[in-house]
This record gives sequence, C-alpha cells and structure tokens, in this order.
Amino acid sequence: MRRPLRTHSHRAAAAVALACVLTAVSQQGARADPQTLTEVQDKLESLYHQAEVATDKYDAADVKVKAQQSRVASLNSRVRTAEGKLTRLNSYAGAAARAQYRGGGMPAELQFALAGDPEQALNNGVVALQAQQKTQNLVTDLKTTKSVLRRRTDEAAAELKRLRASRRTMATQRTTIERHITEAKALESSLAAKERARLADLEKQRSEQAQAEWERTGILKKIGTEATPAGKKAIAFASRQIGKPYVWGAEGPDSYDCSGLTSQAWLAAGVTIPRTSEMQWAQLKHIPIVDMRPGDLIIYFSDASHVAIYVGRGNIISAPRPGRYVYESPAASMRILGVVRPDA
Repeated sequence: MRRPLRTHSHRAAAAVALACVLTAVSQQGARADPQTLTEVQDKLESLYHQAEVATDKYDAADVKVKAQQSRVASLNSRVRTAEGKLTRLNSYAGAAARAQYRGGGMPAELQFALAGDPEQALNNGVVALQAQQKTQNLVTDLKTTKSVLRRRTDEAAAELKRLRASRRTMATQRTTIERHITEAKALESSLAAKERARLADLEKQRSEQAQAEWERTGILKKIGTEATPAGKKAIAFASRQIGKPYVWGAEGPDSYDCSGLTSQAWLAAGVTIPRTSEMQWAQLKHIPIVDMRPGDLIIYFSDASHVAIYVGRGNIISAPRPGRYVYESPAASMRILGVVRPDA
C-alpha cells in the first residue's frame, strides 16, 4: 500500500503536484496517456485517504469529548447530592444543639444525678450520645466525600478542556484536507468527459483485478455464508442506506461516513459498537478472514482508516469517500487489514 502523507507540508505538496498533473491532462485532452491518468488516480486516492484518516481522528476525539461531558455532569450531580446531605445533617446537628440549650445546657452527668428516674435518664443520655456521634461521623464522612468528588470533578473538567482543544485541532486539520479535496475535485471535473470516463474505467479495472486475485485464493469457498440474526438485521439496515451520500462525520439518517454506517447498522441490530473504524479494529474481536461471515466488518488499510460490512458473495456495503454514495462493491477492492465481529 502507498505510504499515506502525514504532514501539512506533505499534503500541500501533494495538492500542488496533483494540480500540475491534472492541469497537464486537461491541456492534453484526448491525447492524455494511461500512465498520466494512473498518476492522477493515485494522487486523488492519496488525498481522499488522508481526508478519511483525519475524519476518523476527529470522530474519535468527538466521542471522547461526549463521554467526558457525561462524566463531568455525573460528578457534578454527585457533588450536589453530597452538599444536600451535608445541609440536612448540619440542620440536624443544629437542632440537637438547640435542644441541649433548651435543657439548660447541663452536662449529662448532672442531668443523671438530678433526674427523678436515673435509669431512664441514663438511657436517654446513651441514645442522645449515640445519635450525636453518628451524626458527627456522617458529617465528617460527607465532607471527605465532597472533597474527593470536588477534586475529581475539577480533574475531569480539566481533561474535558484538553479534549475539546484536541478536537478543535483535529477539526482544523480536517478543514485543511477538505480544502485540498475540493481543489482536487474541481481539477478533476475540468478533465474532458472522455478522460473522466477513462479515469473511472481505471478505478474499476483496479477494483476488479484486486477482487479476482483475492477470489483465486479460494477464499469464497472457505468463508461463511450465513449471518446471525443480529447480523441479518445489520445487513438489512445497511442495504436500506444504499444510494445515500458519503459525508464526513455523518451517522445518518440521510448521509454517512464509513464507520458511521457500520456503527449505525449494528446499533439497528441491538449491538452498540465503537464509533470509528480505528476503535472498531482496536476493541472488537478479531476474526481470521477464513472464518468471516456476513455481518462481520472488514477493516481496510494499515491505519484502520476505512471499514465496511461484509454482506456475502464476496461483497461489502460501504460509504466509500466524498462525492460517492453508499453502495455494494467487491470486498477486496481495497487493501484488507483484517476482520472484526461485533456480535462475537
């Protein structure tokens, strides 16, 4: 697989190089040779891949921010509960002090000596002392709990601030790549109709060749053909999304990115899985390709930046890239990293 570009300068250089290549092709018109068009396709694929990597990282950062927001809200709620209990206990303690004042503020020993019924006075004193001690213990424990909760809340809030900053950085990177892609698409559209058709044919030929090589290994005779009940529901959901556009960061219902489609498909089947392709690869159970069955997810590229749902017959349903729509295509049209099973 081609090594993805990793820095802003590399991406900018790629965009400039692509502009030069596409401009040359546009100027040559029908005289453009297949090698030049192949170079155009390589540049486009590289830029689209970089965009998908950036989007996956942004989505992952967004998931972390949302989870941290929930954690901070939960901790704040627990702090408020502790404060409420402290208020009530302090009120009880105040009531006990006022009762003692009304009793003349005499020590318990003197009340015992002067009582008409010493045994009853003794019992009352023991009960009062126990209640007072219990209240004091609770107040002490709650103060400690409140202090711990407040510290955790402050730490969680600081982490939330850091995560939001990270998400903003990812958004900035994605915006830069989106601009490069927009430029690339504009230059691509400037090609003559015949050259655009030849470019599409080259992409189709690559896909068919990769699929044919994969099938010649005999893999389709080994992998499973039956999905689980949950897998069938996930496939049915994905099938209903065919024709909807790819949009970065989208989770439906009108558009999807690659992992938005797979996560929502399995959610429709009653199974919650991670949001991004990288997290799906990292957290779901890995399955040997020979043990794959419909409903499993195929992860693509060495950086796990793309994912699709396997639907059987050697095909996948995926949200491919900007400018495309959810569609069914050959499973081996891209470099396979591995397979994961959401309902393992």
